[in-house]
Amino acid sequence: MQEIDVVIIGAGAAGLMCAIEAGKRGRTVLVLDHANKPGKKILMSGGGRCNFTNLKVTPDNFISHNRHFCRSALSRYTPHDFIGLVEKHHVSYHEKTLGQLFCDHKSKDIVNLLLAECQSVAAKVQCDTEVLSVKPLADGFVIKTPRGDYSAQSLVIATGGLSIPTLGASAFGYKLAEQFGLKVWPKRAALVPFTLHDKEKSHLQTLPGVALDCQVSVNQQSFQEAMLFTHRGLSGPAMLQISSYWQPGDTLTVNMLPQLDLQEYLLAAKKDKPNSSLKSILQPLLPKRLLDIWLIDNLSLQEISLDNLQKIATSFQAWQIKPNNTEGYRTAEVTLGGVDCDAISSKTFAVKTIPNLYFIGEVLDVTGWLGGYNFQWAWASGFAAGQVV
Repeated sequence: MQEIDVVIIGAGAAGLMCAIEAGKRGRTVLVLDHANKPGKKILMSGGGRCNFTNLKVTPDNFISHNRHFCRSALSRYTPHDFIGLVEKHHVSYHEKTLGQLFCDHKSKDIVNLLLAECQSVAAKVQCDTEVLSVKPLADGFVIKTPRGDYSAQSLVIATGGLSIPTLGASAFGYKLAEQFGLKVWPKRAALVPFTLHDKEKSHLQTLPGVALDCQVSVNQQSFQEAMLFTHRGLSGPAMLQISSYWQPGDTLTVNMLPQLDLQEYLLAAKKDKPNSSLKSILQPLLPKRLLDIWLIDNLSLQEISLDNLQKIATSFQAWQIKPNNTEGYRTAEVTLGGVDCDAISSKTFAVKTIPNLYFIGEVLDVTGWLGGYNFQWAWASGFAAGQVV
């Protein structure tokens, strides 16, 4: 049996960051992952360019049953700390929108810098290694794998969530938490597109590929970003964001012209251009394919009563749509829910009742918004645990 100071299960963003920091302290570190290569979710993120952090990270950008849990780690390892690491490795990057930072080239640049940092501190990353069991010892843990058994003084669980199973996502971390008596909050797909009922899909069947900026709201939460109509339903950043706050059966409210009071705009047009058609007045504001569905009759403004004009404005600025469901873990960016943070130290990420056992990253009940927030949580939680494991 090989004796290791720190064994980390999961070679994703959080696990690799923890390995780097533990290695800097002179600890012997072994990172185990059942996938065939490290950082698979990093590689596919951001359309292959990795949205590795966000300049505007605050605790309010995260969802958790323990809403204050993320504050400590986020304050101790900031976006600028990770940017410093990116610049150290001469990885070029740019701000896309809303503080989101992306690699100029490939996501592989981020994986390569993490592996280079691991190598510099002699932290070993071993893939193609399934963990068969974990058993506690008086002073550590025994980790059994087909490639041999390891004893570890400290054990870190960085196994991520259930999203995108084709990349190797599994419930291992949640099962391990339950094995040690920890509460796991119910889990569901988040940052995920919506599917629609057949009736709505049929009505909107000519719109796939149409995108527009909108404001979408549900359960006292709103996001103003792009919405995309798809063959299955609704996607785009606005829909992905609001999916984390949506519950089955909820109705979304969509404002397709959030920068405008459409009723006032149409009333003014009716006064100034009464002979103009409604479609011609709206064509500079909304996609033609959308207008063709929303406005069956191409009436002139003088033919439309004030009452109907108000109803038309409401149909665009307070569109009510009840999704059938989401696309689920297959396309979800993250998993909502997870290991109860009340059982974890917000400073060290150690389990309060079990010495030398740590949980970091997405496996915890902390879910960030779309736009680099979840990566920043991985870096911050990995960094914090790496100072003590």
